[in-house]
Amino acid sequence: MPKSSKSFWPEPPVRQRVTGEIPVPTLINWLSIGAQPLLLFFAYRAAGRDDTLVPSILLTCAALLLLNALVYMMLRHETLQRRTFIVLITGLFIYLAISAVEDGSAIIWLFAYPPIIFYISTLRVGVLACAFGIVTLIGLFSPAGDYLVETPYSDSFRLVMITVLAFEMISCYILDLSRRRSQARLLTLAREYEYAAKHDAMTGLSNRREGLARLETEYERYLRNRKPFSVILMDIDVFKGVNDNYGHQAGDQLIVMVANKLKDGCRRVDMVSRWGGEEFLAVLPETQVSEAVTMANRIRQTIAAQTLAFEGLPIRTSISAGVATIHGAESTNHLLQRADEALYTAKATGRNRVCSGEVPEQDSA
Repeated sequence: MPKSSKSFWPEPPVRQRVTGEIPVPTLINWLSIGAQPLLLFFAYRAAGRDDTLVPSILLTCAALLLLNALVYMMLRHETLQRRTFIVLITGLFIYLAISAVEDGSAIIWLFAYPPIIFYISTLRVGVLACAFGIVTLIGLFSPAGDYLVETPYSDSFRLVMITVLAFEMISCYILDLSRRRSQARLLTLAREYEYAAKHDAMTGLSNRREGLARLETEYERYLRNRKPFSVILMDIDVFKGVNDNYGHQAGDQLIVMVANKLKDGCRRVDMVSRWGGEEFLAVLPETQVSEAVTMANRIRQTIAAQTLAFEGLPIRTSISAGVATIHGAESTNHLLQRADEALYTAKATGRNRVCSGEVPEQDSA
């Protein structure tokens, strides 16, 4: 990944995740539901001490967490769910620290805050939330905090609590940064492997496997809407002669040149693939045979007028093409067979021409 001065927050979007990783909305719902028995238990213990405020707040927080989970199940609004959850748990942990629930031991729950907040949010939000939390805790443990809120914490406990919590926050930041960078690398590798599996390394065109897949996709669309599509099967003329006379490097450059002209000559909706060796296939959606023949001839003429300069030597080439348009309930295999037969006819009748699998030869050089 390229480095820049703006990469202090190098993270993928929250929604991106590696397969097998727990989705953030699912984790939030698990935490919200899992917190219910804990909050109910401590509310029950507080009620046994004739304390009415603590049980009310804990029960209210439990109800709001459960409501947030239910709202997400109905609306599927991830941002609303995540922000609401962050606000609720931040408020809950602040209350636990200030109110000294369970004789002050409930403040230890603050250690659960950093890993949760970093996992469910972005790094930026995690850092800001943790910074707010540590500043609030320092304020609570300061003389001003003692003046406003009476807490049972000793000086040594306050020092250890602040130090250990700050250490945990920094550790969580470093670990989560590493996790996000690894996740980003895995996603990048996945995209690269997916691209490599679908494209020809030399030309950048779709490979035969992807060409077949796209052909089947177009065929399924044709079965739904009955709008015919066409294919053009093209082959570089006398390619073996180029390899024999100039070498395979010249042949490779010639294939790349032809591939580029094919991409330029086709529409954005068309799919061009390297079918094998010096052969190419173009799939033209919603295109009749006459339009396909016109496009094939335009591409043929462009390539015939092109000169490849190789080591100071000009190399000229041409292509032959066979065109076929889908009919009735014929299969894609039969469609390709007709295009291949038309290509064979173009080769046998002089090369540098386009022939159609529908009718006899349409055009010559």
